[in-house]
Amino acid sequence: MDEHRFLGACPHDCPDTCAMLTTVRDGRVVSVRGNPDHPFTRGGLCVKVKNYEDRVYSPDRILHPLRRAGPKGSGKFEPISWDAALAEIGDRFRTTIARYDAQAIMPCSYLGHEGLLNGLACGDAFFNRLGATIAERTFCSSGVNAAYHMVLGTSPGLDPESFVHARFILLWGCNVISTMLHHWPFIAEAQRKGAKVVVIDPLRSRTAAAADWHLPIRPGTDAALALGMIHVMIDEHLLDQDYIDQYTLGFAELAERATNFPPARVAAITGVPDKIVIDLAREYATTKPSAIRIGVAIERSAGGGDAARAIVSLPALVGAWRHVGGGVMQNPARAFPIARDRINRPDLIQPGTRVVNVLQLGRALTGRLRLDPPINVLFVYNCNPVISAPEESFIVEGLAREDLFTIVSEQFLTDTALYADIVLPAATQLEQVDLMFSWGHFYLTWNERAIAPLGEAVSNTELFRRLAKEMQFDDAWFRRSDEEMIKDALDWNSPAVEGITIDDLREKGFARLKIETPEQRKPHANGEFLTPSSKCEFKSSIAVSGSFVLPNVRQGHTADQAGTPVADVPDYISPREGHAKGEATYPLSLITPKSHAFLNSGYANMPVQRHVAGERCAVLHPDDAFSRGIRHGAIVTVFNDRGRISCKAKLSTDVMRGVVAVHAGYWRTGSRGNAAVNVLASAEFSNIGRAPTFNDIAVEVAPA
Repeated sequence: MDEHRFLGACPHDCPDTCAMLTTVRDGRVVSVRGNPDHPFTRGGLCVKVKNYEDRVYSPDRILHPLRRAGPKGSGKFEPISWDAALAEIGDRFRTTIARYDAQAIMPCSYLGHEGLLNGLACGDAFFNRLGATIAERTFCSSGVNAAYHMVLGTSPGLDPESFVHARFILLWGCNVISTMLHHWPFIAEAQRKGAKVVVIDPLRSRTAAAADWHLPIRPGTDAALALGMIHVMIDEHLLDQDYIDQYTLGFAELAERATNFPPARVAAITGVPDKIVIDLAREYATTKPSAIRIGVAIERSAGGGDAARAIVSLPALVGAWRHVGGGVMQNPARAFPIARDRINRPDLIQPGTRVVNVLQLGRALTGRLRLDPPINVLFVYNCNPVISAPEESFIVEGLAREDLFTIVSEQFLTDTALYADIVLPAATQLEQVDLMFSWGHFYLTWNERAIAPLGEAVSNTELFRRLAKEMQFDDAWFRRSDEEMIKDALDWNSPAVEGITIDDLREKGFARLKIETPEQRKPHANGEFLTPSSKCEFKSSIAVSGSFVLPNVRQGHTADQAGTPVADVPDYISPREGHAKGEATYPLSLITPKSHAFLNSGYANMPVQRHVAGERCAVLHPDDAFSRGIRHGAIVTVFNDRGRISCKAKLSTDVMRGVVAVHAGYWRTGSRGNAAVNVLASAEFSNIGRAPTFNDIAVEVAPA
């Protein structure tokens, strides 16, 4: 018996980036487990990947190139060779460029893989060299990233491991146990030591159930609550005035804004009683150290960017940054010295190349966005837009166009791949090498290839090498090996990786960045914020100047979609739709939280994860259900002008009155009504970072 163990890392768009151990016996993977030596993930894997070998060996995997052999969407394909597939793709690229322009070709990708080699930017250089339309990707965190940047700059913020030292922990719009599981033990340890854990969420999630205090809030009203807390803290003199005077900018303007948010008004807006607003402000301000973790859900409404700005301003007001375990955590990935320009190659972008946001893919494909030339070729990789992007009905309508040539690189026949003209087989994480950063902790993690790719599957790096060869790109840069790409992926001269080598990573599997230990880290005890003023900017100099574009995402935020300038001080912007607007036709606010068992749409086709998730349900408050004649377990229709879905009703006080929750990720295929919940979502952006507004949706629910 020939048995080997390989060090690896979970490849998915999750903050935890778990270290994995893969056991291979006689050339076949027999187990995938967590690596107990990793200080943050500690040997655990979540329900999504704990049986990853089943994904690798699934009988449904695509292992050879396929060509469409039936109507679009029918799922009828025939096998072809890689040479034939590449030749057909290359011919279509060349004829499209000759007839229209290279901008008639559009890539569509996101974080189906999070590695520095095979992840978000793996195809950017190829498409930049080709001259294709630039796909702006703002599915997740673009709003909170930009908002955080406006207030705190590029600071990585609070160490997640430092939460064990906090005495008051505020989890705002994030379900830690389901979407960042490995942070929970650090929070739970603090809780055992006496820390109070508070969750702000319209839904009583698994995390809210484990917390000491759950505060339900109407979707899209978070900014009002944060500004109400600031009002109370100022009114009751609960501030660290010395910290404010030394290390912040714009306190007078923020204080003036907060005068508009007395607890009574905040209660009317948010549904949080005024006494609770006062108690929350008092406890947060007076319990030290206090830690905040904000989730992506914060950004997903019309004013989501300002909500994030107001929340991340709180620690400086009370001097939380002075203490180990104090401050706010949003995205530690800022600490990694990623050499983005060497990965993306923005120098290859031709001046004037247009940008189309993937959130508005349906509009782009159907002519609702007036594009000249129109999109004639779509190349999809690392994402499943039919399920993940809003306005699903427009996307499906566009993909069904006979004149649109669609290529999809995938592991399974997803709802998007069903509409492809060519499907290319993609490797899994066990079949490729990669180096993983994290947006949830401070460790680099190595992924070694454990087995040869099954069938004819290839990594993304190999895919784009083959495409570059087909298009006769003569630059040696496009022929680099994976080893050369790893050397280019980081600034290895950065102090953050001082002393860390590729050989070390191969041997141990991970390495912590060279920053303070969790017991020492107080990144802003003496200010030193990475903003233009070097201070925490309650009044944003970036917003005032109107000059800010978040690097490498190509998203300005000097104006929202309607052209309204972003305020220099955060304000409350009411949701466009739903309960807060008092709509009569669609009076319920829909939220679409992440599933406990799926990773966005990933794993929604896998038997174990489908069993854990159960059938898709619409969670309604009993009062809302009874007034509509809906009983628990009945089949209902959730609908608005954009579309409708069918699912079971689940009556529960876990959700607020006026709110309905349908977990995202379920595929159209296998769901009632052949529609995903994103069919109900608008492709309008939030006010900062062009973030999506998946929690700013008005619907009605009726018996089917």
